[in-house]
Amino acid sequence: MSGSTFGELFRVTNFGESHGPAIGCVIDGCPPGLALNEADIQHELDRRRPGTSRHVTQRNEPDAVEILSGVYEGQTTGTPIALLIRNTDQRSRDYGNILDTFRPGHADYTYWRKYGLRDPRGGGRSSARLTAPTVAAGAVARKWLLQQHGTTFTGWMSALGEIEIPFESEAEIPNNPFYAPSAGIVPQLEAYMDSLRKAGDSCGARIEVRARGVPVGLGEPLFDKLDADIAYAMMGLNAVKGVEIGDGFASVAARGSVFGDELLPEGFAANRAGGVLGGISTGQDLVVRIAIKPTSSIRTPRRSIDRQGQPAVVETFGRHDPCVGIRATPIAEALLALVVMDHALRHRAQCGDVRLAQPAIAAQAAQAAQATPPDGG
Repeated sequence: MSGSTFGELFRVTNFGESHGPAIGCVIDGCPPGLALNEADIQHELDRRRPGTSRHVTQRNEPDAVEILSGVYEGQTTGTPIALLIRNTDQRSRDYGNILDTFRPGHADYTYWRKYGLRDPRGGGRSSARLTAPTVAAGAVARKWLLQQHGTTFTGWMSALGEIEIPFESEAEIPNNPFYAPSAGIVPQLEAYMDSLRKAGDSCGARIEVRARGVPVGLGEPLFDKLDADIAYAMMGLNAVKGVEIGDGFASVAARGSVFGDELLPEGFAANRAGGVLGGISTGQDLVVRIAIKPTSSIRTPRRSIDRQGQPAVVETFGRHDPCVGIRATPIAEALLALVVMDHALRHRAQCGDVRLAQPAIAAQAAQAAQATPPDGG
């Protein structure tokens, strides 16, 4: 199956299936000399891990990562880094009733039509289980970017179904299973998820993720623009149906006299562009939002067909997230880190010798991580 490798200079190849013996990835292009061990990666995997609350799938996977290559005496060697995560809690029998039918909204039908066969166990290759290796690779990128450029990544849930989540404090994000930046709204979110589970239904979510301390100049003209690659990466995440950079779709109703981020001697007046101009990073926060559709695997009976094209009714019995967006925040952070990492290496390769006098606006942009408020303004 093609389409399993992401990146140009920092290349990540993802492998495995939801109910196979293991999943993992191979990272090719990581610079040598980075101090790296399993603990650096495990922290991020634990944030994404299933079974951490009653609001997500109860599949109990430890997601313990093993580094198989590319690290010697605690440092990366510049050779491929192989990361392995063993599957330990598969329940393939839960999918016996969909061997010959297709779950509406899922990849079952398209995989079958494309390849002539499919692995129905947990969705096989189309399962969100395969986001774990992405998070693992993102952890490596995050550590290098933090050390080299001071770049950090933070994400949160800004909407759960029809519930808008106000931004109050980043300090609240790790304190609840929703990655919500508001403590007061958590009881409402919990009640909403409990009602969905009882009804056998699901909902979507909106996730916002930011990169701070991004170097100026990342991205390339036309087809390799930084924001284009960000959108490409985010659309590769299961269930994502929309991506916006900066003010995104709000720009439709805006006026040019207001929307364009004015440049002042002391810095940018705003960040409506989301940290990218002409496909190249400004040094301000990268601001990305993704829309995640409702989980397709639900208990509610749905109309479908079988492989002979005859009418069928499908009810999914596996362990699933009523909202896949609940665990999506660490994945979106990882994907953004992979894009920034790849472009940082590409920029270093082509433009590492470029030297310009630092105007005040460039100095301000380099400090954007400390100054930009949550609304980007």
